[in-house]
Amino acid sequence: MQAALDDWSEAEGALRAIAVRLDKGDQDGVPVDATRLGAPLPRAYEWVDGSAFLNHVILVRKARGAEPPPTLETDPLIYQGGSGDMLGPRDPIALVDPAWGLDFESEVCVILGDTPLGTKAADAASCVKLLALVNDCTLRNLVPTELAKSFGFFQSKPASAFAPFAITPDELGPAWQGGRAHLRVRSTYNGTVVGDCDSGPEMHFSFFQLIEHVAKTRKFTAGTILGSGTVSNADRSRGISCLAERRMIETIETGKPITPFMKKGDKIRIEAMLGGKSPFGAIDQEVV
Repeated sequence: MQAALDDWSEAEGALRAIAVRLDKGDQDGVPVDATRLGAPLPRAYEWVDGSAFLNHVILVRKARGAEPPPTLETDPLIYQGGSGDMLGPRDPIALVDPAWGLDFESEVCVILGDTPLGTKAADAASCVKLLALVNDCTLRNLVPTELAKSFGFFQSKPASAFAPFAITPDELGPAWQGGRAHLRVRSTYNGTVVGDCDSGPEMHFSFFQLIEHVAKTRKFTAGTILGSGTVSNADRSRGISCLAERRMIETIETGKPITPFMKKGDKIRIEAMLGGKSPFGAIDQEVV
């Protein structure tokens, strides 16, 4: 995958030609067993994650007693995470200490080609080569002390896991609009659907806007992964894409959080649905 991204102008055409022959039955193929697949990019040059769903920002900030930044609607929130160990869709989530407050986070992301310094949102579409689905886990109880140092996340962000398939934007058809993927991101926690959130309209900053923001002072190499942040809807009937939001809603309604964070044996399944299909395949993990 990385080799293809490094030479996308040549590789894309060849890969599309293979896809056409397979679809027509002109080339022999074998069924894909998605349970055997790892992350599309097991190691990536960079993993950069935004927080483009403002409902999530507001709820999670409230949960830890912090006010949203005054530039919430004009300046995207971004952090840079580790990219040397990207988990596959069925890799377990290792939890050393339950007191750290493990949480899942269901997100959409894009995989970039070479992205020049100073790229503007109006020109960013050509930088997006692939889309993917990610579980960007967070250790919630480690976040406040890290941020109190005014030096960002580190220990509170363990390895992220990815669905098995990365797809070209055209595979979404009209669901890919203006740098937003209009999908239903479904989160199933311990066998119960807890979220069926719309990843399109409430993504305040599009992927194109996020690209402009991160490229303001540096370029990015092909294979950089850029996340949307946790998919979140103001309509509570859509459910949640992380436990922190449920805990904050419980605090608003009852005065205290009731739902515990993840523990050994808990399972999380994340899919993005489009017309009854799951274009990325599923993330299906268990806490160990």
